Order: sequence, then C-alpha cells, then structure tokens
Amino acid sequence: MQPLAGAAGYDKGISIFSPDGRLFQVEYAREAVKRGTTSLGVKSSEGIVLVVDKRPTSKLVEPQSIEKIFQIDDHLGATTSGLVADARVLIEKARLESQVNKITYNEPILVEILAKKICDLKQMYTQHGGVRPFGSALIIGGVNNDGCRLFETDPSGALIEYKATAIGAGRAIAMEFFEKNYKEDIKLPDTIELALDAIYEATEGKTTNESVEIAVIDGKTHSYRKLSDDETSEHVEELLIRKSKEDEEEEE
Repeated sequence: MQPLAGAAGYDKGISIFSPDGRLFQVEYAREAVKRGTTSLGVKSSEGIVLVVDKRPTSKLVEPQSIEKIFQIDDHLGATTSGLVADARVLIEKARLESQVNKITYNEPILVEILAKKICDLKQMYTQHGGVRPFGSALIIGGVNNDGCRLFETDPSGALIEYKATAIGAGRAIAMEFFEKNYKEDIKLPDTIELALDAIYEATEGKTTNESVEIAVIDGKTHSYRKLSDDETSEHVEELLIRKSKEDEEEEE
C-alpha cells in the first residue's frame, strides 16, 4: 500500500496527529477494510439479516473454511470485512463481554452496549505505542426486548446505528442500492431478498451458491441461525432466476 498523501512520517510506529489533524494509521486500517469482500446487514421489525460475499481466492480453497459471519450469543451475530485475523480477536472479545454480562446481571447483553464495548477497544488501539489499529470493521446485529438493532463499527472506534449497511469493497454500490430500495415496513423474507439483491449488485452479478453466506436473527425468538447450504442455495437460485427475468424484460 502506498503512503497516503501528506503522511510525511506521521504514519510510522505510533498513531499521532499530523499537522492537519489526521491519523494515518487509522486511515490505513480503513483502506484494509475497503479491500475486503462485501458484508452487509439489514434490519426489519421481524429480525436481522446478515449476508456476506466470501468468494474463495482459489478453486483449491474449501468454501466452508472461509468464516465471515459469527455468532456472538443466542441473540447476537456479526459479520466482518478487512483483516480476518483482527476480526477474530474482536469477535472473541465480543463473546467474552456477552458472557460476562450474562453471568454478572443474569440477562443477555444489549446490542448497543456490546457494540460500544468493541468500539472502546478499537479506539484504545489508536492511541497507544507498540500497537496498531484493528484493520477490520464489524456489523453487529441483534435483538433485545426493545427491538432489533444494527450497528457498524469503524477501525477508529466510531459507532453508527443503521437500518441497512454494508462494509468492504462493494460498500458504495450496496449503500446506494439500500437508499433506493429499503422500506421501513419490510418483512423478514423480503429482508433476505433485499440483502441478496444488494450483494448481487455489489459483486457485479458474481453471486453463486458457494460465495454467499446468510444468517438470520429472529425478532420473535431472539435466536441466531445460520442458513444451511441447501437453504442458501434455494435463495440464491431464486435471486438468479429473478435477475435473469429482469434482464430479459430490459432487453425487450
């Protein structure tokens, strides 16, 4: 990766502010996220849907070995983009915080509280010598008694709640698609369809059964479930059929 313009040594060793107020180590971490495959989350009143593009870099790679969606607790899940090793550290931290809360207070951790704890850790790694920022962004989704919540965490430690969001290489395309097509009253089955449409657009139509992974957090049961290969294949086939018909209609 080429040094960012104006870095002039302010990106060496420790995150310190440049004269114009930039933290170049954090900006490099964001670049790592942008180079990752697309991951997204969509919220409805009935639950949360997490979808990732996990296209293998080689035909020799076993697709099931690529893990981009993680269960944190019964009611919580997350998807990542960027450096996978960094993401795994954050996921383990999230799982630990969730269990500590359950043991201490005898209740599931609130989605917002967990997201803030992860962002506190990320922010701490932007201001200490001998460490670097985490080169990974997380989309954290879950269900509490007050409804469904969806958060995006930035390498800087910033936290934003979304109705639908995306991270990774296809973020701009997916966000533009959500802006045009997301509806407040969307139902859970339609949420899965919307998320797959966004992945299809973000990957320029390179969506296959092996390249997609889907998880759903049900708003009624507060339970996380990753869809099986057969269920995922069924959804992807419906997507491809629908897109094929749309292309035929445009040609006519």
